[in-house]
Amino acid sequence: MNVAAVSEKIIKAPKTYTLDEYLAREERAVHKHKFYNGQIIRIPGSKFNHNEIAANVITALNIAVRPLPKKYRVITSDQKIYIKAENKAVYPDALIVCEKPQYWEDREDLVINPLLIVEVASRSTRKYDRGEKFMLYCALPSFKEYVLIEQESAHVEAWFRERETTWDILTEKVMQGKINLRSLGVEIPLEEIYRNIEFKISSK
Repeated sequence: MNVAAVSEKIIKAPKTYTLDEYLAREERAVHKHKFYNGQIIRIPGSKFNHNEIAANVITALNIAVRPLPKKYRVITSDQKIYIKAENKAVYPDALIVCEKPQYWEDREDLVINPLLIVEVASRSTRKYDRGEKFMLYCALPSFKEYVLIEQESAHVEAWFRERETTWDILTEKVMQGKINLRSLGVEIPLEEIYRNIEFKISSK
């Protein structure tokens, strides 16, 4: 390879897109993608346990919020959240909006006021869910609680925003226990979250 070819390879920048271009592409896409400040990145498909846990928690949340005096809207993983401060759009595994959803520039595919966000973590996503993705959500003023659910063992965490930069974490690892969601004032049994889930026994 000659010097000119090497130089061209080094300086060639990846193609960037506007948010509108991303949304137009996503409407036609077979697979989901996240939007990272001009970059469109494909999201890997989820496995059966992940999908069943997500479905279980959505069911449990719907049952829990139904008798509450406020209206809480429980939404599935097809709903994108837009973080304007970072110009990024991502998909959570589930989210809750209090009373009425707010949209970015009236785009109903971009919610900007989640109260509670759920992520089902795996070995490949755990670091991202606990780190970069959580920090993105923190830029949303409405965001008060983060629920992290492990899919390989019974382990649920609820991170509650006490002040702007202060979070208190509750952890439940007992299948007969319940996780307290303080933004809603309800408790969710782990037996409901992990209903029908069979954990693989580690060979280590």
